[in-house]
Amino acid sequence: MRLEGHASPEVVSSRLGWTPYDVYMEPAKYIWMDGAQVPWDEANVHVLTHALHYGTGVFEGIRAYEAEGGTAVFRLREHMERLHRSCKAYRMDLDWSVDQLRDATKQLLAANELESGYVRPLVYLGLGAFGLDPAGSSIHTSIISFRLGAYLGEDGIANGITTKVSSWRRFSHDAFPNAKATGTYINSVLAKMEAVKNGYDEAILLNADGAISEGSGENLFLVQGGVVYTPPISAGCLDGITRQSVMTLLGDDGHTIREKTIHRSDLYYCDELFMTGTAAEVTPIREVDDRAVGDGKPGPITKRAQQLFADAVGGKLSKYSEWLDYV
Repeated sequence: MRLEGHASPEVVSSRLGWTPYDVYMEPAKYIWMDGAQVPWDEANVHVLTHALHYGTGVFEGIRAYEAEGGTAVFRLREHMERLHRSCKAYRMDLDWSVDQLRDATKQLLAANELESGYVRPLVYLGLGAFGLDPAGSSIHTSIISFRLGAYLGEDGIANGITTKVSSWRRFSHDAFPNAKATGTYINSVLAKMEAVKNGYDEAILLNADGAISEGSGENLFLVQGGVVYTPPISAGCLDGITRQSVMTLLGDDGHTIREKTIHRSDLYYCDELFMTGTAAEVTPIREVDDRAVGDGKPGPITKRAQQLFADAVGGKLSKYSEWLDYV
């Protein structure tokens, strides 16, 4: 489904050379903007919006699931708390409390009649300044919700995706705060376009030291000899909430989880690889740099991580019920 005036995924992909997957969003009825629910096509910004020119915004990616007991938003509080931290890092005064943003999110999901979907909170600088010093710019907050399929495709979830180590390097946290800022994602856009243009599903980025950092929008996990490894935050990766959740789920399930520096060659010799993220959820990697990972199929620990995560977001694990905000 698409609204009149919106290009289809096939048109968009032909223009940009991208594969559409199932990620194309379905427009919803409303977008929450500065306290009001605005019709989707009327939720616009001025062309001189500071964030449009300089990337001065921060955001979150959140999913709501059709869980046992009703629609539940996964770790909504933690996401809104991180949004507040990102605002603080970029000196943007957020007018809305964590609880106000939680309530607004749930009201928006209900108004859009979404039993499940993706939620994108966004705080950005608007009009008031032109130039690198944003002093005097207005600060705006929006929340978007819409239906969204599997980010890396249903086949990717079931059978794994192909990846390529990118020619682009992930910048370090010495260059930018460890926050979800809109402007910093141009680095991810370059890596993603390069990977897809060359026939791969996703990119893996190295940091300036040549160690593995993360995917274009996902954290990375490696399994070797029954031990689960993931790069430390100091490798330049995001402190992902799905990453934290999967580490907790697997650790509580009896698996050994370790943060350590991972090198490119480690990807070629490991038993399993998978990515995590709000959009990607838990996605197996079957191939990296044209080399099969393990036997080229999702491994047992990856499948266990997928099952545990699915059960947690579906409200089937009472131990993690505090992770769910019911609408």
